[in-house]
Amino acid sequence: MTDPRAPERIVRRFARASNLMLAGRPFAVRGVGASGLHDLLVRLGGIPSPEPTPGRVEFDLDADTIALDGRPLPERGDAAGRISFARTYMPVSAAMAERLDLTGLRVGVAMVLEPKTAVLSLLLRERGAEVSVYAHPDETDPAVAGALRARGFAVTADPALSGAEELAAARAFLRAGLDVLLDDGAHLIRLAHDDDPSLIAGWIGACEETTSGLTPLRRMQDAGVLRTAVMAVNDARTKTMFDNRYGTGQSCVFAIADLLEERGIALADQPALVLGYGPVGRGVAAHLRALGADVRVAETDPVRALEARHDGFSTGPARELSAGALVVSATGVPGTVSADIAATARVIAVAGGVPGEIETGAENGALVLGGGGAVNITAAEGNPIEIMDLSFAVQLAALGELLRRRPAPGVHALGAEVDDLVAREALRVRGADIDAPRPLDPEGLDDWRSPRYAGGAR
Repeated sequence: MTDPRAPERIVRRFARASNLMLAGRPFAVRGVGASGLHDLLVRLGGIPSPEPTPGRVEFDLDADTIALDGRPLPERGDAAGRISFARTYMPVSAAMAERLDLTGLRVGVAMVLEPKTAVLSLLLRERGAEVSVYAHPDETDPAVAGALRARGFAVTADPALSGAEELAAARAFLRAGLDVLLDDGAHLIRLAHDDDPSLIAGWIGACEETTSGLTPLRRMQDAGVLRTAVMAVNDARTKTMFDNRYGTGQSCVFAIADLLEERGIALADQPALVLGYGPVGRGVAAHLRALGADVRVAETDPVRALEARHDGFSTGPARELSAGALVVSATGVPGTVSADIAATARVIAVAGGVPGEIETGAENGALVLGGGGAVNITAAEGNPIEIMDLSFAVQLAALGELLRRRPAPGVHALGAEVDDLVAREALRVRGADIDAPRPLDPEGLDDWRSPRYAGGAR
């Protein structure tokens, strides 16, 4: 195989067909061009594995085939099949769910509705909860919504709704009554506060999945108007470090590459500008570079801008770097892509994202991918399964903490033990061992002297 883009295409095909992760995954390659594919997979965080090992993906460039665990990559089929496939690769969430007794608890799940969210909902119900599901119209996979309804779930999710109908549906979901809400973006937490604060009176609390959700909740807390306890799921290292960087990075960049290829545009060698260098921006920049794009970064935080330079990316003002570029907004801040930036950009996409991240009217002139929404949701299947396994494991652990601690209204951090618990389980199911921490000498903890000079001069 002599096509220089064959390695990129077969890797994207694997991700598109399976919705599985490449970073941290064992792999083997063979065929003409194997060295190029090997190097690409390493840049994406894959682990070379000459011997069969659980989860290994095998690429044969000559035969143009992909195998997973020694068998042809399976067809996931309909929504029920995609849910079943996702569950197979979500063992950490399953382990965290086993620790919970949710008998009689009314749990609302308000998240992007796709197969991984369906698995989370199933795990909650299996632990005894009465689960209701809500999703915004533009974050709904209707086939998955139908599959959950067929299993007896109350599902409020309809892509056809908009405006007043969408608001009425969200209100009805809240008024049905909840004990706990698992939210994404804090949209329903905030709606309950604005619409009818009495709805919150009976809540034990909520768990919030995202940075864009925790930011306004902390402002509400500072203003003294937050009426419920919220567990800050997003702040857990096993969430942000993996979901935002590796998950959103892979899913958004691969979705962008797929959409560009449909239009006859190659991602490789494109000038690309990443707006923002937080966890999402880092992941997007790294994946764009891995696929061959010429990546620059614009960042208003001087420390993050310096970090981007030390990661090998040129930096500068967005207006100067956007000319003719693929511009990817990774800030989660409305209005990030201004009319000035869009006027000179070739292509615009939003990674992760919040409504209005592209300034109204700014989309005129440039090619806007995924309708201007989060491109990994509007044009793909969201973050990879194993990444959401970690994020939902944190959600489940946070739910356990909420029920155990019953904290006062406010935003509450998860303890470091939650990260340790989730990470150790993730390592266990991957067959990875680590060293035990070195014990400290309790007798030396109060010794203020430098060990270099303890005992005086000689």
